[in-house]
This record gives sequence, C-alpha cells and structure tokens, in this order.
Amino acid sequence: MEWHVTDAQSLQIIDREIGEHTFSPSEYEIVRRVIYATADFDYKSLVRFSDSALQAGAAALAARSTIVVDVPMVQVGITPITQGTFANPVYCSMDALTRPQREKTRVAWGIETLAQRYPEAIFVVGQAQTALATLVDLIESEDIKPALVIGTPAGFVGIDVALERLKNSLVPHIRIEGRKGSAVVAAAIVNGLVDLAWQAYGKEASNVL
Repeated sequence: MEWHVTDAQSLQIIDREIGEHTFSPSEYEIVRRVIYATADFDYKSLVRFSDSALQAGAAALAARSTIVVDVPMVQVGITPITQGTFANPVYCSMDALTRPQREKTRVAWGIETLAQRYPEAIFVVGQAQTALATLVDLIESEDIKPALVIGTPAGFVGIDVALERLKNSLVPHIRIEGRKGSAVVAAAIVNGLVDLAWQAYGKEASNVL
C-alpha cells in the first residue's frame, strides 16, 4: 500500500494512543491497520489470532491460493492489493452460480458452493454471519481444510456461537471477539496480511511472475 503523509500522521496517532500491548510485531501491524480503517480503538482488544495464523496466511498468499469472500465490499477492498502482489484469484459467494435453497441464505449457499470447489482456500467472511456458520459446519464435518479463515461479521444473534466454534477449530484464523465487525475490518486484515506476506515472500514471487 502506498502511504500519504496524512496516513503516516494517522499511524503515529494510533501508535501513541495504543501505547503498550502484547502483540507480536506482525500482529500489531494487522491491529493497527484495522484501527486505521475504522478509527475505532476498541479493536485493540477485539482482534484475535490463532496460533500461526499469520504464518499460514502469508504462506497461502505466496502460494497464490484462491481467496473466497462473502460479499462484494470485501472483494472490492482487497482486489487492488492482491492483483498488485501475488495475483491470487478472488471469488465472491454472491457471484457463485448456485441453486437456491430455502433453508439457506444466498450468501451461505454461495460460500458452501465455493468452499466445495476450493476446499483449501483462504476464506474471508466480513459481513454475513450465515456464511461464517456454514463455513464452520464444513470445517467441523471435515469437508474442507482452509488455509486461513478471517471472520469479522457483526451481529447480535448467533454470531457469538459461530465465532466460538471457529475459535475451537484447528483451522488457522483471525477473528473479532464480540458483536463488532464489518467488511471494512475484514478487508483491512487481508490488506495488512498481504503487505506482511509481500515483505516476506515478494522478491521470490516477483521472480516467478
């Protein structure tokens, strides 16, 4: 990402207000990116990383793994940086050609369809809690084995259960604790992760492209 002077000033403010923390340097970059995108310092205590989530995600990005997202806002938010780096294909569940089912929302059915096509993809659920619940169902039934799951949907009903199930899974993941979250948060996490991965793998990837 190209930064403007005002971006640098904003990051200085964030660093000053965050103060002491227990994040690793890489985790801090993700949290800082989320706060920058939302202007909400509550995320300092809401972003959660499973063991080796960043390492797994960076490796998957460098391997050009497919990225599956739940809503167009996430897709639009991450496509420029992915296409400018590792060129990972990005698919949105809302665009999946599926046969609708009454018991599932369109986005949930779409994410299931894409998960069956790309069982080891990076999955990014920024808005639709039904998509996250469906994804966790597939993980628990061992139908899919994602490289990474990013789960940040906001909600009042059912989201806490879905996030707890994701937490208890063995899948590398980054999630938001509690009711807050959004597609903006999800895109910020992906973009921060791509930056980290490009720093680690970019030279090698450039030689392949």
